[in-house]
Amino acid sequence: MGMAKKEFNFSKRANSYDKGIEGRFSKRFYRLLQRDVRFDAGARILDVGCGTGALLKRLRADNIAEVYGIDTDANMIAVAKRQCPDCSFQIAPSEKIPFADKSFDVLTACMAYHHFSDKAGFAREAARVLKPGGALYIADPKFPLIIRAGINGLLRLFKVVGEFYTAREIGGAFAAYGFELSGLAYDGYAQVVRLKRQEGL
Repeated sequence: MGMAKKEFNFSKRANSYDKGIEGRFSKRFYRLLQRDVRFDAGARILDVGCGTGALLKRLRADNIAEVYGIDTDANMIAVAKRQCPDCSFQIAPSEKIPFADKSFDVLTACMAYHHFSDKAGFAREAARVLKPGGALYIADPKFPLIIRAGINGLLRLFKVVGEFYTAREIGGAFAAYGFELSGLAYDGYAQVVRLKRQEGL
């Protein structure tokens, strides 16, 4: 039996994450999502792998919406609760979203999808909790082929959970769960893949 893969641990960096290199790197993704995510007043939004809540804080400032976040790291959730007291946060994995069927208009996963250990489980859960016609936005790094292959190879070699995909690969992975690719946005190394939950499924 193979050795279990190691997950990235953000607990020790939770309080300093936003000001550190990872937080600065993520700002381009936040700006891209803030520009691209569309929803009506009163919409219900869930950020999966929400970290410190930085994205939700931006989205909440733009519109009146019910905003929720889940993450597996308790320290990240604690920071998110302090930074965004008007949002609701829970500790939960991406493959076991603790909400009812068809309860959200928008789902986001910002700088988190590559960390999900069960991507098929996340796709299944996203399809379950999104309303028909709802939108899923996946924001993850866009690397040139040779760099992506090298990083993915190293992650596999050292048995670390994580893998980076192209926009087309992400779109294809979600097609079997009732999603269609409805848009792409880029800003340098940042990409946002917009997927629509098909009606009648």
